[in-house]
Order: sequence, then C-alpha cells, then structure tokens
Amino acid sequence: MAGIFSQIYIQYVFAVQGRQNLLHKAWRDEVFKYIAGIIKGKNQKSIIVNGVVDHVHVLVGLRPTMNISDLVRDIKNNSSNFINE
Repeated sequence: MAGIFSQIYIQYVFAVQGRQNLLHKAWRDEVFKYIAGIIKGKNQKSIIVNGVVDHVHVLVGLRPTMNISDLVRDIKNNSSNFINE
C-alpha cells in the first residue's frame, strides 16, 4: 500500500534529579531549544518542549522507525551534559 504514513505522539516528563530547582529562568529557554534540536537531529518532530524549574515536558511526534527508549536516552544524556557544561 503506497502512501501510508504513521506517527505516534508521545509526551515525556523529565524531572531534575532530586526535584531540585536547577532550571533557572535565565537559561531555561536555551535548554528547551537544545532538547528540540536533539529531537530534530534524530529526524523526529518536536511539537513542544517546555517546563519549569524542576521538570521538563516534551511532546514528540515519533516515526515508527524510532525506538522510544533510544530517544529518551539520547535526550536525557545530551541535555544533562549541556546543563552541566
């Protein structure tokens, strides 16, 4: 069947370790843009990335070829490294 497309929408919620208030407003938007860039780099659709001082919400349009756990692992690892730098 030619022309069949599928996509699933997944919402992830990432909490900062220990629910500490580490995502300060001064640079929070940069973290959200960085996470959106990770998702785009994996050829997925970032619908929205937002959050507050102790957690982040990510709504992603996933293609069937992407493993959910792989995307979550990459987002968590790369964004943690970005924040720690």
